Amino acid sequence: MLLGVNIDHIAVLREARKINDPNPLDALGICKISGADQITIHLREDRRHIHDEDAKEICRQSILPVNLECSINEDIIDIVCKLKPTRATLVPENRDEVTTEGGLDVDKNFDRIKKAVEKLHKHEIEVSLFIDPNKKMIKKSSELEVEWIELHTGTFANIYAMLYANLSNTHHSIKELELSRDELKILLDKSRKEIKKAAHYGQDCGLKVAAGHGLNYQNVTKISSIKAIEELNIGQSIIARSVFSGLRQAIIDMKELL
Repeated sequence: MLLGVNIDHIAVLREARKINDPNPLDALGICKISGADQITIHLREDRRHIHDEDAKEICRQSILPVNLECSINEDIIDIVCKLKPTRATLVPENRDEVTTEGGLDVDKNFDRIKKAVEKLHKHEIEVSLFIDPNKKMIKKSSELEVEWIELHTGTFANIYAMLYANLSNTHHSIKELELSRDELKILLDKSRKEIKKAAHYGQDCGLKVAAGHGLNYQNVTKISSIKAIEELNIGQSIIARSVFSGLRQAIIDMKELL
């Protein structure tokens, strides 16, 4: 299975002090020699971590393919077309969110997405849509003739964390899920089955299927074992581990799990 390493979180550390260190560019060579298959970054409208210059130099210097996540904002799409990453992954954006909290509503935004997809294809950039594991969203994605879909695994990851970690003490606590451990296990299994069903449906629609959001060293094998999924994009957990083990070892550890 392919691994895209999201290096946004290196820029998050840099922006905490508003200086120039650590530099996300320094990760490119390490990701390559450690077995990563792709570099993933997110150029947000508010530039809260990756900046335009970061994106420009990463696209220019990376030996690995670059997957650039972005909104469907026309100004952002124009920038992406100039940068020419290997792939653009269109995602929803809410400036108040800590991280992307759901999939793109392809049905509601169909015409805007179609315009963005056509422009990106004109510049020979393949396109992926970051969507919830939902049959309707997959069908609409197929109608747009994109090459990839990336299934949002955030709900699965949050339920897993409620079972086995300290999600109740974090921003992502699911307050409405006051459930027993047995009930959470049932819900977790249901969420995984939804992802698996969606992945196979996407494959049947002729789409390449990736997945990501909230995946870490504890929960990733439950998703990587789904054969219809070709690629996982993982960032925060890899960068978090790298603080203690170094980036190379953190990537190697994740690749071994895949």
